[in-house]
Amino acid sequence: MVNPLEIKFDSFQLTDEQFYQLCQDNRDLRFERNSKGDMVIRPPTGGETSDRNSEINFQLRLWNKQYNLGKVFESSGGFKLPNGSDRSPDSAWIPLEKWDNLTLKQRQKFLPLCPDFVIELRSLSDSLKSLQEKMREYIENGTKLGWLINRKDQQVEIYRQGKEVEILNNPTTLSGENILLNFVLELDEVW
Repeated sequence: MVNPLEIKFDSFQLTDEQFYQLCQDNRDLRFERNSKGDMVIRPPTGGETSDRNSEINFQLRLWNKQYNLGKVFESSGGFKLPNGSDRSPDSAWIPLEKWDNLTLKQRQKFLPLCPDFVIELRSLSDSLKSLQEKMREYIENGTKLGWLINRKDQQVEIYRQGKEVEILNNPTTLSGENILLNFVLELDEVW
């Protein structure tokens, strides 16, 4: 298992603009920043995980196209969370109201908000602990519903505001509940 590389920034901090530009200049790398300003570099996923991520985003986008309730983002989309972290979930969704409240300039950079819904798909190289910490961070910053899909163990951890994490073993579908009305993720193509 390859853990992400974490680079400490104790003596200075990159501005939001500098961090954004660093990401633009190194598009083949997946950068994130934690709330302390330390940089996290994640290795790219393999073909199998990329295919599964594509399937998840396809299903979410298809649902959103039908209901037109918000905007869908894939893993290269960045979010500036309220705690100062810069994160890129594998899949994310925000309601149209949040999108409409952003300026054109805000839409062109990392979105200055926390998504209402996120999915993280664990690849074989991902540390489960680091993904669980990331999911807790999303919830603490305003995500209403999050799914950590662990293909290795065929489990899904469901994160909700104000509730304990629910663990499902080998589910065939997941419900968007009252956050993504009528959305059902079919997992047969994901496992």
